[in-house]
Amino acid sequence: MLTKDGRGPMKRKSMFLAIFLQTFLVHAAVQQSSWGSTADGQKVSLFVLSNSDLRVQLTNYGARIVSIEAPDRKGVRANVALGHNNLAAYTSNPKDYLGAIVGRYGNRIAKGTFQLQGKGYQVPINNYGNALHGGPRGFSTRVWQAHAMGDDRVEFTLMSPDGDMGFPGALLVHVRYTLSGKSLRIDYTASTNKLTVLNLTNHTYFNLRGEASGDVLQQRLVINADSFTPVDAALIPTGILQSVKGTPFDFREVTSIGDRINVPNEQLKRGGGYDHNFVLIRGVYELHKAAVALDPESGRTLTVLTTEPGVQFYSGNSLNGTAKGYAGTMYAKHAGFCLETQHFPDSPNHANFPSTQLLPGQTFRSTTVFVFGVAPRGL
Repeated sequence: MLTKDGRGPMKRKSMFLAIFLQTFLVHAAVQQSSWGSTADGQKVSLFVLSNSDLRVQLTNYGARIVSIEAPDRKGVRANVALGHNNLAAYTSNPKDYLGAIVGRYGNRIAKGTFQLQGKGYQVPINNYGNALHGGPRGFSTRVWQAHAMGDDRVEFTLMSPDGDMGFPGALLVHVRYTLSGKSLRIDYTASTNKLTVLNLTNHTYFNLRGEASGDVLQQRLVINADSFTPVDAALIPTGILQSVKGTPFDFREVTSIGDRINVPNEQLKRGGGYDHNFVLIRGVYELHKAAVALDPESGRTLTVLTTEPGVQFYSGNSLNGTAKGYAGTMYAKHAGFCLETQHFPDSPNHANFPSTQLLPGQTFRSTTVFVFGVAPRGL
């Protein structure tokens, strides 16, 4: 028997079932659970975004990525992001910055000092006489406000007061993670009530073979850059933009991370490996390709798109086997690599670098997208 709308009982039942399943799946796509509290009693949550391609865990402690599960050539998923499976491990290993949003100024500021309109500012030093990633109490150590949005995104919000770690201006920051198919997108926005400097990035360490699988030296990399910013003995840029041609920093063609990491080179010696900013070639579109990485064994690939002018390639030189990873493996040197999309290190002290100043009335906007895929065997 047909109803007035022409649908039979079975067809109508199937329609109701489809609507129910769709609704259930939408609400199940973002899961939130308690993940403990910090020493000062702030509550921390764990969020899970998932679809048929990826499963991503996030936490509002440092607005960070905890894990990313991606499939290999056989469809077998593995966690390709270095991290910990509990909050205490993050709070006791703050200098690893695993998966975190770092700021107010990601990367280094020489001696922690800079000037704005003739006035000097001092950020507490925490890295061999320099300020790194916003100082000893940077954004990676903060509990952010969190809000699940729809079925595919989580937004983290932080208010950084005027004078926070020595930086001027009350700064309001939003970081939104969106999962779409094989892509994890990060959108940053920020505003200030005083002239300030700002350089935000995500500090995820990747190992495309799996976070517990050893070093990344055989994984291959392309960086879309003709030049990089060489550094002094304290890893502060000299101010020169140097061509990568004829150097171990030429990743314009597919090259294994470990191919040249131990060749005699003063820059590699200073960094203990790669820890350098690459000046990206920017195309006609605002969102441009920064890098592509490949693990030949599993076939997993990572493509990084960004609106930023630089990417800091870091080969995990300071990992030393003292931090226990997500699956219980100790992370040794080169256990992961970072592709930190950002403005250049120490930009406030180099007039020839792209400006990191943010003025009242302006809105800082930046986007980075991590796209995961699989390459054919033999590449």
